[in-house]
Amino acid sequence: MTTPAGHQDPENPAPPPHDAEQIGVRHGLFGPPGTGDTSGYGGLIRPVTLPPSSSRPFGGYFDEIADHLLDELGDRYDDAVEKIVVFRDEMTIHVARRHLPTVALALRNAPALRFELCLGVNGVHYPGDADRELHAVYPLASLTHGRRVRLEVAAPDADPHIPSICDIYPTNDWHERETYDFFGIVFDGHRSLTRIEMPDDWEGHPQRKDYPLGGVPVEYKGTRVDPPDRRRSYS
Repeated sequence: MTTPAGHQDPENPAPPPHDAEQIGVRHGLFGPPGTGDTSGYGGLIRPVTLPPSSSRPFGGYFDEIADHLLDELGDRYDDAVEKIVVFRDEMTIHVARRHLPTVALALRNAPALRFELCLGVNGVHYPGDADRELHAVYPLASLTHGRRVRLEVAAPDADPHIPSICDIYPTNDWHERETYDFFGIVFDGHRSLTRIEMPDDWEGHPQRKDYPLGGVPVEYKGTRVDPPDRRRSYS
């Protein structure tokens, strides 16, 4: 089948990069290469992929982090660490969710690691990643050694539970609440896992990819707007 320049055959999208894990296909994206099209209607079809596990040597200080983490976890390492990905000069350690507190504690406390700062938690929703649809991503920084690393944990839609690490990184308190609010990830052990952006009775989680993008009715409850002549003056 012949397709116009910059377009792709919907029945035969371009293959994913070598060794990448394909979890879906995107349609109608912007800017097919070589066409100058920025309309979003260029017919671009591309696979949705996740980077594969990286091989040693990782480069830079990444090998040292992996070695020290192995020393700290010992026999638990193979069960706790699913894979390590070095992609675009960043290191991500994929951790089995039940072992997240153990790995986080080792990264924080070990003198050779000392990742004493967690910069929060970000939710990601991959509807095509079967049994791993919900991901929680934790950027960590070592002020002692001037290094950065990322933890990533996955949970299925059917069981969206991940252990809270607020006892290890107390500043994650509000970040876990926000991720719960927007993605529906339940952080087990959190001291007060409540919605902080959406109303308590709001249905759904607005940053998930299966959430409606438009036409959502909004109803404000328990408040009113005064007429202009009764509003507070700020002058």
